[in-house]
Amino acid sequence: MRAILDPILRRFIVLGRLTVRWPDGQLTTYTGEPGPEALMALRSSAAVRRIALNPALAVGEAYMDGDLVPVDCTIHDVLDLLVINLNSETSSLPVYKFRAALKRMTRALAQFNPASRSRRNVAHHYDLNGRLYSLFLDRDRQYSCAYFPRGDETLEEAQVAKKRHIASKLRLDRPDLTVLDIGCGWGGMALTLARDYGARVTGITLSTEQLDEARARASAEGLADRVTFELLDYRSLHRCFDRIVSVGMFEHVGVGHYRTFFEVTKRCLAPDGIALLHAIGRHTGPDATNPWIAKYIFPGGYSPALSEVLPAIEKSGLVTTDIEILRLHYAETLRHWRRRFAANRDAIMGLYDERFCRMFEFYLSGSELAFRREGHMVFQIQLARDQRAVPLSRDYMVDTERKAAASACAAAGLTHGQGSAPGSESRGRTSE
Repeated sequence: MRAILDPILRRFIVLGRLTVRWPDGQLTTYTGEPGPEALMALRSSAAVRRIALNPALAVGEAYMDGDLVPVDCTIHDVLDLLVINLNSETSSLPVYKFRAALKRMTRALAQFNPASRSRRNVAHHYDLNGRLYSLFLDRDRQYSCAYFPRGDETLEEAQVAKKRHIASKLRLDRPDLTVLDIGCGWGGMALTLARDYGARVTGITLSTEQLDEARARASAEGLADRVTFELLDYRSLHRCFDRIVSVGMFEHVGVGHYRTFFEVTKRCLAPDGIALLHAIGRHTGPDATNPWIAKYIFPGGYSPALSEVLPAIEKSGLVTTDIEILRLHYAETLRHWRRRFAANRDAIMGLYDERFCRMFEFYLSGSELAFRREGHMVFQIQLARDQRAVPLSRDYMVDTERKAAASACAAAGLTHGQGSAPGSESRGRTSE
């Protein structure tokens, strides 16, 4: 199969330099225009064959199995070089054109997520050992895109800024507003809205691990009277809330279920209510989930183009009152996670094994590069049933955010502008 993979790589590498050590020990270097460099060893003929026929799945599997080994570099270096070259002529080869078409044709089945299947898909990733996530996430276990208004924030500061940014769009301008948190994770957002903004929050999740942790945190913080967490599918909701927020959950809904998601949002939102959706999307138009990610990390998951989301919103009768695109914020978030994972790799090995560590390394690196190189982004869509539910201009968001940041700095004994406060951010600044 080397005879097949070699000409593919000669066409594929148009930028940078890739050196491959074949199973027999021979070296071949593929050189394009000046760019990044990497060396990888392929240790079995079976891995060479699989990579030649289905690289989108087989590269990750070969790394997990130890059949693809970075030499004098990291898997991040190898992936960066490969991703940079993805737009080369290789994509025009018949075998790859066929696989791309097959992915698009079968994506509806892959994203079919009735309640029972959604529960299994969530358990696959989120019901892992809880200590794993504490070893690479921030202290609040925010497992979604952080917000870097200056760009030099620590991960903890950026995640605080993210929650503050979202809260400003929810317009929590009076106490005891009821809030629904769809996909509440380990409870950090719900607890923040209750503690810092006086809201009464109901968080729902399909992960038993997250549910137990969130409930324990609410009790430990003395917020159990203001925050409740339930193991519940969003489709089962029939209660009414003043505000609805969903962060990092929409990627698991599935394209065929978007209209249902927004119909439920409308049904559960008060007539003068506000909803905020925070999710991963893509600039490049509708596509399909990478097969390795779908198999090993997020079965049933998909990051949509806005052209797939907005029609479902329109049909639901909800009003889109604001859209913001966060471009490189998730790339920076993943860079922090990747480095923390590496720093705690030995501890994570104690929880799982070498193959699991390689799987997660591949996932974190590949995801970061999807945002840096492949057109992924995060969108925040503010929704209402009545277009008069929010002020005429979005200045209130910035004003609310700055006020909350200043209060937090004062409470911590800092000068406004230090820490995570967005004091240097100009009004209306475009996010990056």
